[in-house]
Amino acid sequence: MKFIKSIIIMLFSISIAVSGQETEAETPPKKPDLVLVFTKTKGYRHESIATGVKALREMGRKNNFIVLRTESSEDFNTENLANYSLVVFLSTTMDVLDASEQNAFEKYIQSGGSFLGIHAASDTEYDWPWYGKLVGGYFDSHPNDPNVREAKIDVISKENSSTAHLKDSFKRSDEWYNFKNLNPDVTVLMKLDETSYSGGTNGDNHPIAWYHEYDGGRAFYTGGGHTNESFAEPDFKQHLLGAIEWCLGRN
Repeated sequence: MKFIKSIIIMLFSISIAVSGQETEAETPPKKPDLVLVFTKTKGYRHESIATGVKALREMGRKNNFIVLRTESSEDFNTENLANYSLVVFLSTTMDVLDASEQNAFEKYIQSGGSFLGIHAASDTEYDWPWYGKLVGGYFDSHPNDPNVREAKIDVISKENSSTAHLKDSFKRSDEWYNFKNLNPDVTVLMKLDETSYSGGTNGDNHPIAWYHEYDGGRAFYTGGGHTNESFAEPDFKQHLLGAIEWCLGRN
């Protein structure tokens, strides 16, 4: 992906010129943001990864960002990461980056980069404390038999574009993670009501989506997205789009 940014910008510029719609008096369209979606797994692999990538690409086509997917950790180097406005960990699992790749990603965030973790991004890199604080908490467990069940979600804040469209509380089905090593410095957006389902272990403080400024950059995490159906739900897709817009600094 070394030259991918310049190629995309060139194609974008050509498309404007060919259209013949731009005049000197008009403001040229904003160049699209590049978003890297990382889907490498070393543990459990979610079937919904492919569905999630497709949904993110569709969002990008409608909202002026371009999604590039990679399974290769070698793309985590300083030169390549500098091309991207946002890096998404989409249900990654376990140890997906080596020491040099971790260092490159830390530098990316410290230089003002952004991170979005979806679902199993919290089941990733348990031996990398910096990442644990970035993602905001590690997966601990989830309900079983069945693992996917309906639960009530309480919206704590609507000041972020990812939750502004939601009701104060609502029910939906997903695989609800219990967390450990929660970062107290994040801003919680939504919590699970553990009285509405069985299998929760975090008690009254069970966050399921949050965001924060971290080490020079931005980070957002949402626990939803285990199922294929999640990426067809209008409210969940708008939640993800709002998270992306916040990460890109658009609001």
